[in-house]
Amino acid sequence: MSKTITVHYDQKPIYNIMIEENFRNLSDSFSKLSVLGRKLCIVTDSNVGKLYADTVKTELEKTGNIVFIYSFMAGEENKNLDVVSDLYEFLIMNQFDRKDMLVVLGGGVVGDLTGFTAATYLRGIDFIQIPTSLLAQVDSSIGGKTGVDFRAYKNMVGAFHQPQLVYINLATLKSLSTRLFNSGFGEIIKHGFIKDKAYYNWLRENADSIKELDMQTLEAMIFVSCNIKCKVVELDPTEQGERALLNFGHTLGHAIEKLMDFKLYHGECVALGMIASLEISKNRGHITELEMEQALDMLKLYEFPTSISGITIEDIIAISKNDKKMDAGKIKFILLNEIGNAYIDKTVTDEEMKKALEILIK
Repeated sequence: MSKTITVHYDQKPIYNIMIEENFRNLSDSFSKLSVLGRKLCIVTDSNVGKLYADTVKTELEKTGNIVFIYSFMAGEENKNLDVVSDLYEFLIMNQFDRKDMLVVLGGGVVGDLTGFTAATYLRGIDFIQIPTSLLAQVDSSIGGKTGVDFRAYKNMVGAFHQPQLVYINLATLKSLSTRLFNSGFGEIIKHGFIKDKAYYNWLRENADSIKELDMQTLEAMIFVSCNIKCKVVELDPTEQGERALLNFGHTLGHAIEKLMDFKLYHGECVALGMIASLEISKNRGHITELEMEQALDMLKLYEFPTSISGITIEDIIAISKNDKKMDAGKIKFILLNEIGNAYIDKTVTDEEMKKALEILIK
């Protein structure tokens, strides 16, 4: 079981995504980068590090490099500039230079923070991604978007910085809680909504195998999702146009995530945001009532929340207007022309948002 996807930039190959069932091919995959006799720093968090850091360290030491481990407390609340500063100091104290590398080992929080550190330490050093959550494997590890939260603002400080390798070990998904696995599935459903109706239908038909963590089914699913993400990123690496389609559900989802003080997972908030965007798309006559019901059924199948309480519609709309995806004072919404065909829209009114959010707020 092994698959490779090559990501291109300006039609030139820049890095590979390796989909494997263990860590055994990590040293061989890394050796192809021709990095030898350097320092590598595995950056992980308190949850993932205790499971995999020593194994990854042993594999990377086979490549003839000196390997360090840096771990910080798990949680979105630690994706901030204070932790980045601590990591800078660790790298400085251990004399990391521009030819040394960082190694992401973890989910989206670790990937975003470590990627941003790599982009800014000594004006930029290389890094690789070893994503261990479903969300990171199909979404945040691919495409070079890095960043940290700044005070109350999610991902407000960041940089585009491409990894040199993405190594996906499918077996790490078995260590996730059901809720964390399902949260990552929100981004996978998103890929079907925005780009591939046949894939969306396949996800509905194979739900039992996916939830049972059948490895062959997961490999097929992750391969398709990674391909969709890659194709969008290759067309628009710095999010000037087409790449914004990947933000389906994110504008209102990020607002909900903040107002809930990150008590819900990112994928759960995106799912709520997708419901609102689907409702707007339905109200505009682009998708049918039946398609809306089927989408809700799919989200319920993966135990996503389809309603929320304790926050107000007015606050969600107000917070969404602070989102970094604003364009000249207008919210850049992603809507559907149909299932599998998304578009960017800047005409969504407060009234449309209010009406869509009414089906969420209980």
